[in-house]
Amino acid sequence: MRIKLIEDLPMATSAELYQLSWAIDQLLADPRRIVQARTQLHTGQPVQFFDWNTGKLLPARVISMKDRRATLLDESSRSHFTVPYEAIVSTPSGEPMATTGATASSNKQTKPSPPPEIPRREDFRIGNRVSFTDRDLQQRVGMIVRINQRTATLDCDGQTWRVAFGLLRHLVDI
Repeated sequence: MRIKLIEDLPMATSAELYQLSWAIDQLLADPRRIVQARTQLHTGQPVQFFDWNTGKLLPARVISMKDRRATLLDESSRSHFTVPYEAIVSTPSGEPMATTGATASSNKQTKPSPPPEIPRREDFRIGNRVSFTDRDLQQRVGMIVRINQRTATLDCDGQTWRVAFGLLRHLVDI
């Protein structure tokens, strides 16, 4: 974040701060951002989360994931709590987690990648092998047997599934 912008915030009017808060809320509510955050997380993964009360990044472990929030376990206090996906920072495997509050200036500055494009009906054909994550967060693989208006009908190991195109991913054979 630009330091000058942060330094100017105390001089902003309440109406300007409210307008900024609305713009940030709109960006955070974008479903593509939520999907991108969920794809980087899995149950049991060590993460850091922004604690609203202290303003610091604290270590935790993912124990379940819901539509818009994840349940985390704070291993030091053994307490469970839910946070929105935008408050979670996934740590690359092999990199130690910081136990003190890290600031954006101390982390390596990298430009975030844009949210992934949501697949559309035109991206799929009958006979394509695809994968998706079911409601129990299990990875499923199947073949498209029918293209509907808003969903694709899949055959997954003898079971029939109707899945929205936005949840499907092409399967690449290597």
